Amino acid sequence: MSKKVVHIISHSHWDREWYMPFEKHRLKLVDLIDDCLELFEQSEEFKSFHLDGQSIILDDYLEVKPDKMEMIKKNILADKFYIGPWYILQDEFLTSGESNIRNLLIGIEEANKYGKLCKIGYFPDAFGNAGQMPQILKQAGMEAVIFGRGVKPVGFNNSVPETGEYESFYSEMRWNAPDGSGLLGILFANWYNNGAEIPVKEAEAKKFWDKRLQDVLRFASTDHLLFMNGCDHQPVQKDLAEAIATANRLYPDMEFIHSNFSHYVKCVKESQTNQLSVVTGELTSQMTDGWNTLVNTTSSRVYLKQLNRENEAALANLAEPLAVLAADAGFRYPHETIKYAWKKLMQNHPHDSICGCSTDEVHKDMETRFHNSLQVSECLINDSMYYIGNNIDTSCFKDREAYPFTVFNTTGWKRTGVVSVLIDVDRIYGQNMTASYHQMKELPIKDFVLEDHLGDRISFTIKDSGVRFGYDLPEDKFRQPYMARSVTVTFEAKDVPALGYKVYALVPQKEDITKQNSLVIPDGFENSYLKATINSDGTLNLLDKTSDKYYEQICYYEDTGDIGNEYIYRQPEGDKAILSKNSICRFELTEDETYRATYKITQVMEIPESADDTLYEEQISMTNVKLRKAKRSINLLPLEIITYISLEKNGRGIKVKTEFENRMKDHRFRVIIPTGLETDRHFTDSVFEVVDRPNRHYEEWENPSGCEHQQCFTGMKDEKAGIVAANFGLYEYEILPEQNNAIAITLLRAVGELGDWGVFLTPYAQIQKKCTVSFEIIPFSVKDRKNDPLVEAYQFQVPMNTCQIFVHNGVLPPEHSSLEWEGEGIYLTGIKYKQNENDRIIRFVNGTNQVRNLKLKKSDRVNSYYRSNVIEEHLDELTAENQEWYDITVNPYEIVTIGMENS
Repeated sequence: MSKKVVHIISHSHWDREWYMPFEKHRLKLVDLIDDCLELFEQSEEFKSFHLDGQSIILDDYLEVKPDKMEMIKKNILADKFYIGPWYILQDEFLTSGESNIRNLLIGIEEANKYGKLCKIGYFPDAFGNAGQMPQILKQAGMEAVIFGRGVKPVGFNNSVPETGEYESFYSEMRWNAPDGSGLLGILFANWYNNGAEIPVKEAEAKKFWDKRLQDVLRFASTDHLLFMNGCDHQPVQKDLAEAIATANRLYPDMEFIHSNFSHYVKCVKESQTNQLSVVTGELTSQMTDGWNTLVNTTSSRVYLKQLNRENEAALANLAEPLAVLAADAGFRYPHETIKYAWKKLMQNHPHDSICGCSTDEVHKDMETRFHNSLQVSECLINDSMYYIGNNIDTSCFKDREAYPFTVFNTTGWKRTGVVSVLIDVDRIYGQNMTASYHQMKELPIKDFVLEDHLGDRISFTIKDSGVRFGYDLPEDKFRQPYMARSVTVTFEAKDVPALGYKVYALVPQKEDITKQNSLVIPDGFENSYLKATINSDGTLNLLDKTSDKYYEQICYYEDTGDIGNEYIYRQPEGDKAILSKNSICRFELTEDETYRATYKITQVMEIPESADDTLYEEQISMTNVKLRKAKRSINLLPLEIITYISLEKNGRGIKVKTEFENRMKDHRFRVIIPTGLETDRHFTDSVFEVVDRPNRHYEEWENPSGCEHQQCFTGMKDEKAGIVAANFGLYEYEILPEQNNAIAITLLRAVGELGDWGVFLTPYAQIQKKCTVSFEIIPFSVKDRKNDPLVEAYQFQVPMNTCQIFVHNGVLPPEHSSLEWEGEGIYLTGIKYKQNENDRIIRFVNGTNQVRNLKLKKSDRVNSYYRSNVIEEHLDELTAENQEWYDITVNPYEIVTIGMENS
């Protein structure tokens, strides 16, 4: 009979920032790595140290001690330090699919730069795991995935015939993505500190090992037992070799070794004889009592989530596609600058950072990083737009005075929508800015018409935007300041090509003003697809003409108390929700144009100013959230809510912007959208996946709150009709079956403490400031297969950018799409250049459970098309079915990456 082998892996789970800010944690990190380097030199018995699966640890260390670079590389090549595959350990649900892949790409590149990649997917402390991670990691060549949460281990027991959907007999299992691809999954069933601080003295060691071995043997599927020697920010155990020697003396029928994940995984695979459980899709601790899923971090510090969405959209949906368009026209693709912006953004993606569950000081630092990354993205966006614009042939306007501009659509689908563009109708360059200002101020604004490049007139509005100061920064001379007289033009840009642009121009000409068709009806608005009216309580009644479905009293607000913390929402016992529909509203029409109508709705809710004084005592005494007795204060404050609702001429949804100034504490504020749909399931946008979820949790669920993660939208449908609620940076929702199958979206959650293991008060997390949130309500007909509501929801995340250009000859046409493709139920998620190379990379995902066909139209700019993967390897060449199109079969839920070798 072979010995059982105890694999002891040294590590320290390294949160870059959490209960201390980054620089204070970094100094501890420097000490940790210095200690490891010293141990490697002094002790042959101290074999290795796992650097938490994230390469940024070494970046942070070497910023302080750059002279240690060669020593670091030497120990990585000698299998002493294990690094990668991630750049940072992210929260999977609060970062987009493309962000997760950039994280992997940069992490692998950095690990290889330092010497060697550890091919183990690693999520020791993730607050749930996204369902497509096995597919992503499999494509990236990982050998296994190791994680700490999401699956309930039940232990092997012959009286239990089978496991539940998210349960496993063993700590080892097969974790599959929805497409069927999967990896060996290893759960820290006894957490990642089950081998921390191993005693050296025999009496203490015997007590330690008798208990710990029993715990691990309960779940182990092989004779190879995993013990994690470390925990959060844990210093390295310097006497580990002695502790292992003690254990080997105490248990001669077992072998204790200082191991690493690569060796441990190899041993588990080679010795596996049991039938492992298979878990499929997202792992969010569904089959638990619901109190420790940590899902409410999705609504902690909502402003951070909004900044993250803005940054991700700026990089993945604007800067990268525009850089591709510009590079195709001859501009240099800014590989290093884009990578820098991603790294700056991803430094905000660790779970304790983006989840909003750290100290106030940490999250103030995050705001600076968000702004820094966005500044880089904005420069990249503008540089690409200006280069493209300067190469567009606008000679169609050359025979008259004209002010041309370009509207860019960087999404994967043709797009129609309302845009506004700032146009300078005159500029004066020079040093006497004061005189130039007054000269511009006296300049009369001419009458204009708006035309597209074909000469067709377009309805628009124009507003005098006054005089503005600006400057050019030429590449070959000193800065050029100017004063400009500007106007703002607003209109509906129709059918702007996918991943492309369309040129328009203001042309001076007097035109008879005729009354255009209005979208306004009594107390509401209407277009060809939708009709909405405002009720006296501020709710909306909405008719979807495509399905003939009538939605009543949607879009009201709910406020409840929250005596929890940044991790967990907890409503006080006996607390009743305060609803906006219990008060009268006033509303006014603020925009009535042929392309859009907008109403402003104003309501006031009376909200308790905070929790009562009991909460503070419970916070500083560390009273368990579930056991708290605090109530809401009897003192009320008015919360004025201003809601703008808009309907565009060709819009498929109602766009909503809500503004309020939060002066209250300890509460949660949500919008409620009753659907009236008869279904017990719904769908939600996640990481490369449209997830199907039940409206109610499993029987084991005890938490009164049933909130879930979302990315861009949540929706539901019955046999005839459906509705999608798209959002911008609002990651928490809940389905309320008892309230007409309502979708509830959290707009604000204000709490006063971090929670977890200590007393860390967080007054800044009360978010006492002006707040603005945006969402879109998109009804649809199930039978209408031509108009996908999910496309509308994805496009809601991405603005159509504009750029003023000039009249000149050029090599680019005035209307252009850089990619023509087709595929029902297939969604384009990203377009970029290959990492450090010049091949174009395009990624799609099949959002359905059906086999679909993706068609790509050949381009003269491309030499060859090939299958790639998430780490951008050149795989199989594609062959065309005919002279014009490539036809690609895409399996259900498959992530497809296509490489294009440019001419």
